[in-house]
Amino acid sequence: MSIVNWSGIVESLLFAAGDEGLTTKQIAEAIEVEEYEVEEIIHNLREEYETSDSRGIKIVQLAGTYQLATKKENSNYLKKLVDSPNTSTLSQAALETLAIIAYKQPITRVEIEEIRGVKSERPIQTLVAKVLIKEVGRAEGSGRAYLYGTTKEFLDYFGLRNIKELPPLPEKLEEEYVQEEADLFFDHFKESLDS
Repeated sequence: MSIVNWSGIVESLLFAAGDEGLTTKQIAEAIEVEEYEVEEIIHNLREEYETSDSRGIKIVQLAGTYQLATKKENSNYLKKLVDSPNTSTLSQAALETLAIIAYKQPITRVEIEEIRGVKSERPIQTLVAKVLIKEVGRAEGSGRAYLYGTTKEFLDYFGLRNIKELPPLPEKLEEEYVQEEADLFFDHFKESLDS
């Protein structure tokens, strides 16, 4: 009978949860153990990360959830990666997500996914890493999901003075029309950046 690697399982769960994080209760339910056992596992993992110079991540607790984060001492390298010319272009998924956020901000990840019809966690992470969007607050109601909005860097990236310079949308909004207009707008800028 094999020994269960609880630390590795919790680490995987936190990685998969991304910036949403997980509560001890959610982790306990997922791995079918008591919450105090999860707290002990997380305590041991945090200690392991903090005492090891060879680890680039740590576990942080924010708003009652645990999530993986990079260590501050590696921030210069992360900045180089984000600023690298090889990472300057945006994928179609990131452009779609950015268009939705630009026109609908502030907006939650779930609302973005309802409009796109697909998961949007990865494009959101990319846009946050490129500082084109940021968390601008929390939604009301249960879960208090993050609300996303555009940044000053977004305006700079697309050569806009302010958000009002986005092409206007018609009075009667059809989701498909909004998406088409946003795609045309961002395709234009993507072409100019790629050339």
